[in-house]
Amino acid sequence: MKGDEVNSLKNNPQNGSQHDSGLNMLNIQPLIFDLSYENEHIGHASIIIPAAIINTLYLEASLSQKTYTQAFGFNKGEVPLEYIASNFKVNLIEHIKEFLFKFFVVDFLLEQIHTKKLLVAGEPRLIEVTVELNQPARFKFELSLFDSIGIQEWKYLPFKSPKRKNYKELDLQVDMFVKEEQGFLKNADLTTLAVGDWVNFKVNLLNNTNTPLFNAHTTSLWLKLGDEEIDNTFHDIFLNKTIGSCFTTTSKSLQDYFSNLIDTNYTFSIEITDILKNNFFCLDSFKRHFRLKTNKEMHQKLIEVFSYRNDLSLRRSMAEESLKLLLSKHRFVIPNYLILRQQEVVLDSIKQNSDYHVYRMQKDFKERIRQLAEKQLRETLFLNQLAYHEELEVSDSDLKGYLNLTNRPRMKDFLYFDAPETKVHGQEIPLSTQELKQFNLREKTLNHIIYHLMKK
Repeated sequence: MKGDEVNSLKNNPQNGSQHDSGLNMLNIQPLIFDLSYENEHIGHASIIIPAAIINTLYLEASLSQKTYTQAFGFNKGEVPLEYIASNFKVNLIEHIKEFLFKFFVVDFLLEQIHTKKLLVAGEPRLIEVTVELNQPARFKFELSLFDSIGIQEWKYLPFKSPKRKNYKELDLQVDMFVKEEQGFLKNADLTTLAVGDWVNFKVNLLNNTNTPLFNAHTTSLWLKLGDEEIDNTFHDIFLNKTIGSCFTTTSKSLQDYFSNLIDTNYTFSIEITDILKNNFFCLDSFKRHFRLKTNKEMHQKLIEVFSYRNDLSLRRSMAEESLKLLLSKHRFVIPNYLILRQQEVVLDSIKQNSDYHVYRMQKDFKERIRQLAEKQLRETLFLNQLAYHEELEVSDSDLKGYLNLTNRPRMKDFLYFDAPETKVHGQEIPLSTQELKQFNLREKTLNHIIYHLMKK
């Protein structure tokens, strides 16, 4: 990249630079979702990022590298921008791909899939990324599209719910749990963030005059404040903050989250939009989450994760039986290639289990993997279709109710599907709000099924 090109990015508002006053009026165009079809079952979804964003981020990344770049004849921190842009263009372009993927692309893709009610089997697969200066960027994904599943009348199907164990000790355990959590609530600081809490925050990237680079384009993340030493860098950002706090940070943890490929020295704006306390289990949130009106109904609901039969909780049995009933009334064939892909996902998960080598020695191991893969696909496809049919959406309250269930080991049994992993190499990492909504929507749809089948 030549010096005059650098100057063009720095001085021309139409090229997306945020480094002079004229760019405060820059109106960055919205992201674009484009869907084409290879055939009836394979779609190509492209997320198109305006050129103004590409140029803006390229210039900011180049300026950030001045902190780290050393070159003969220049003191550290004084290397000309033209030198950095010319010699590190490939690295900067790769960084832009990574940053945008985490900041914009995945969230927008998931949002559009839901908005357009696309029935996608498995996860979208990134197959091509094109990023060039002065040109819109394109992130292209392959989607395995599934035919729409016709939903029949299901709310009045005969459903025989599994019964609870009638041990009085179970009622005592529930009462003790409720009283204990009520006691924790009385002594809790409800407004200030502490270790173990969840925090929801919006992030934007700022220039050297603290002006947002992407205008209204922000990303929303949830983070659990872990209790390990490795989590201390996130503690420095959030501990003792409250809802509504707005501030800036150059935290290394956020730099590393958005950029593994190069070191950056960005300034981020943070707005804390919500918190979920960990020092008590929120019973009010629990009641709202499951549409419970009285404490008696709450007691009955809690029994579901205290009553076990053959190592299976009542809650798990109810979920399994309700899905089995609805899937028996909604039959559809899953192509073999989708099952094979899901088998790889299942295997990768099982390999993390310390007993994996014992499992794989069983004669029917491969067949069981296949059965589990097909079961997972069938359940998720049906629940996604039913969510569209019932026009279910995930609210902020739903999301807090979902995360509230992860605050106590026993309560996690109310989640039928595995919650997303929150740690990488032992450190808690931010989770995309949009991705969490995807997990939450399946659980909400399953709760919707159980609520109506049990309502009679």
